[in-house]
Amino acid sequence: QVQLVESGGGLVQPGGSLRLSCAASGLPFSDYAMGWFRQAPGKEREMVAAISPGGGMTYYADSVKGRFTTSRDNAKNTVYLQMNSLKPDDTAVYYCAAQPWSNIATMPILRRYTYWGQGTQVTASS
Repeated sequence: QVQLVESGGGLVQPGGSLRLSCAASGLPFSDYAMGWFRQAPGKEREMVAAISPGGGMTYYADSVKGRFTTSRDNAKNTVYLQMNSLKPDDTAVYYCAAQPWSNIATMPILRRYTYWGQGTQVTASS
């Protein structure tokens, strides 16, 4: 049974930082691209960042470039999202997801992700 479990969410003041983790089990982790998505109330789920199986390629949404960094540790079956300079607009439930690796072009495509975590709330507010 595949499980993706996110952790690290919380409440932070604007300008602050958080680090999300996603621990995977039940799948050959190093064969999967991993993505981070978010969904704010009343909005559609959107891509935030993604990383290739070996970690050599990454993708970021324009809204988070220069502020967020994704990385992975295949020995620990874990992917990370470091979020700096958080803004109120970053407030959302953040999900990690796994996609069987194809190519870099599929990394931003939500429907290509086959496994999803339960999400963790991130709130940037004073």
